[in-house]
Amino acid sequence: MPKKNRKGGKGRGGDSNSEDESVNDNASVYSYVSENPASVEDSDELSSNERYEEKFMQALENATEKSAQTRAQALQSICEILMHRFMPDFVEDRKVTLIDCIEKSIRRGKGAEQVWGAKLAPLLVLQLGGEEVISKALNQFLLTTMQDKSVSFDARAKCCTALGLLNFLGTDDIGDLLPMMQFFEAIFSGSYLRGDDKTPISVNAEAGTLHAEALSAWGLLLTLIPSVDFVNIMTSGQGQQMLPSIKKLMGLLQSPHLEVRMAAGETIALIFESGRSHDEDFLEEHIVDLTEAVKQLATDSHKYRAKRDRKAQRATFRDVLRYLEEDISPEITIRFGTESLVLDTWAVHHQYTALCSVMGPGMTSHLQENDFIREIFQLGSKVPSLNPVPKHIKTTKLERHLMNAAAFKARTITRGKNRDKRSAVFS
Repeated sequence: MPKKNRKGGKGRGGDSNSEDESVNDNASVYSYVSENPASVEDSDELSSNERYEEKFMQALENATEKSAQTRAQALQSICEILMHRFMPDFVEDRKVTLIDCIEKSIRRGKGAEQVWGAKLAPLLVLQLGGEEVISKALNQFLLTTMQDKSVSFDARAKCCTALGLLNFLGTDDIGDLLPMMQFFEAIFSGSYLRGDDKTPISVNAEAGTLHAEALSAWGLLLTLIPSVDFVNIMTSGQGQQMLPSIKKLMGLLQSPHLEVRMAAGETIALIFESGRSHDEDFLEEHIVDLTEAVKQLATDSHKYRAKRDRKAQRATFRDVLRYLEEDISPEITIRFGTESLVLDTWAVHHQYTALCSVMGPGMTSHLQENDFIREIFQLGSKVPSLNPVPKHIKTTKLERHLMNAAAFKARTITRGKNRDKRSAVFS
């Protein structure tokens, strides 16, 4: 059954700086104008669906071939189709076969095959409305693979992401969430500071990516725990054994790997957001040290870090610092079609980012069509499209050029108003 009222999810009208990346897979395959536009449109839609279904069935067949490369490519094709197309009835009829493919690819496959098998798991659940039975069926071998040190770091990282999403989509019981969070901590604890407060030298870049994914998955499950329960666990003696201390998480801010530092900063923001919603003085004794550490990362200018890494780090930690000092969360508006989704809490932002990690550019189309995802973000019933452009009518090259130029100008003006120009302001 679909889950309702995920913490922090809101859909409101508003402006946006983001672009609609949805892919138009329904473009007409005809080059002439029919006398019956409605019939042409219906025919186009049917033809498009048939092409995707045929491609899906071919990929599903290839997923059982002897060649590991062929199987990996087939799983990739299935994932890409499910990213962009919402086809629950078609998937429902083949879910047993898909579950079997996922299990075999993760248990017996290697490298890319395991990676795409892990990515397919949450996509299947999202197509089928968060069926808890499927989530639990996939959980065990994903968990086993995540913990297997003989498996590649990349495959283990994708298993972390898949496990976090499966439990987010299919579990409500805090008694099931906490043990899974402990499994994730067992992974990212490899980046904890050593006894001499030094970073572990054995963590390379690939291991850092794995630790960051495990930490992000931990934070995703945190968004499901009621604030009062989370505060009680964190402040109790037993909680120190069930959840990591804030000091250990602060130590991750010193990691040499950007992904770990950023995941730690966002997770700490999630922790304080959850705690403060119940107790405004939550972990107040750590604020001074934490603020100082975050401020250094928000103004980091070390030349040994890549310019792009410094920019991403400063942007993230400026938001974290502002939240810690002023209790103001970053606000982002996502526009899709005639609707918009406001990400105005760390929790809903984290949930959206986690779903985007598997949906990719198909996220906007799923926000419009997928009832389960709409329910997660409390978007209500699907909004019918108003006055759709007939698919058989093609715009001229000049018309497309003028429309693109107008859109570019409007986007530039909007971004210019919100971009930080770092200019001095005098009162």
